[in-house]
Amino acid sequence: MEIHWYLSAQDGAYPWNPKGARVCDFPYMQQLAGAIDHNGFAGALIATIPGATDPWTLAAGLAVTTKNMKFIVAQYAGVISPLWLAQMAASVDQISNGRLIINVIMGTGSTMPQLGIDLDHDSRYELAEEYWGVFRRLMMGETVTHSGRFVTLKDARLRLDSVQKPYPELMMGGSSEPGMAFAGKHADTWLSLAVPPPVFAANAAKVKAHAAAHGRKLRLGVRAYCIVRETVEEAWAAAQWQYERMDQDAMARRIAQMKGSDIVGGGLVASLVKDRNDLPKHARGLEVHPGLWAGPGLIRAGTGTAFVGDAQGVLSLMREYEAAGAEVFILGNYPHIEEAYRFADLVMPLLKESDKKPKVLWH
Repeated sequence: MEIHWYLSAQDGAYPWNPKGARVCDFPYMQQLAGAIDHNGFAGALIATIPGATDPWTLAAGLAVTTKNMKFIVAQYAGVISPLWLAQMAASVDQISNGRLIINVIMGTGSTMPQLGIDLDHDSRYELAEEYWGVFRRLMMGETVTHSGRFVTLKDARLRLDSVQKPYPELMMGGSSEPGMAFAGKHADTWLSLAVPPPVFAANAAKVKAHAAAHGRKLRLGVRAYCIVRETVEEAWAAAQWQYERMDQDAMARRIAQMKGSDIVGGGLVASLVKDRNDLPKHARGLEVHPGLWAGPGLIRAGTGTAFVGDAQGVLSLMREYEAAGAEVFILGNYPHIEEAYRFADLVMPLLKESDKKPKVLWH
């Protein structure tokens, strides 16, 4: 089981509200990366937000202050040329000595116009098909001439070698049919939001079938928040504490955004609230599977669920996903530094012990 953490330039006890947010400058990011590296996480996902901290610059800067952790850098298709991205990727892979992973992201109908790309859901996948196909060819050393609907290059060639061959690992999410088909063709690891394990298992079977159609195999992963405490009661109390600090106006905006979103994976939380005008008083009223809480999706874009429980309960839930095929987990919780230590202290010792025991496969 490969466990990564979350490294975002938005942090604090409840950073969706200025009262709960911290100043996340580069020294703070160094502290967070140090906590991740020190505690033995495989790496961390660096999110990209239009107009916010550049994830490539951040990864390059943090690579020289860490030893082992990998950097999962999120990247949209079409924002820069495939050759420029290839030279950035090769450069960061060299600087980090082979510790780069690229998170292929498609964006949404609301974020992409900020970057000059105004395409509907399926058209964004058409762009990605062209873009990442050319990128992979460049990383494998080809001289590329390509004239397509979205990408045009002539005699483009990467003159820099990456440490990882043929190129750094490509991770991507996507629960729509175009998303799973794309992952099957291009990704090395497919990421799912933490939908209930039976839903994950069904989607995992689909994406593996897409990969098999191209003669490929890929790894499967899950992205979630994680609220772990010494007891189940303490964990749900912590979830309740967060829930009570979710600004009502912000939640209303987020719910409206989810209802109109063209992102399939975000539909889990939207489905809980689309036919109701109120929300439960208690956080556990949004428990969609034992130990799986849909509360974060009411306030944060992207990942919408959290594992909630004591260490054994969280690990048992992770094992459910593992039985359905998940090998990779990207977790996090606010504040990310303190919660990284908490997860390492409570869950990792159990994980190491349970890894010695035989696994039960999903049926």
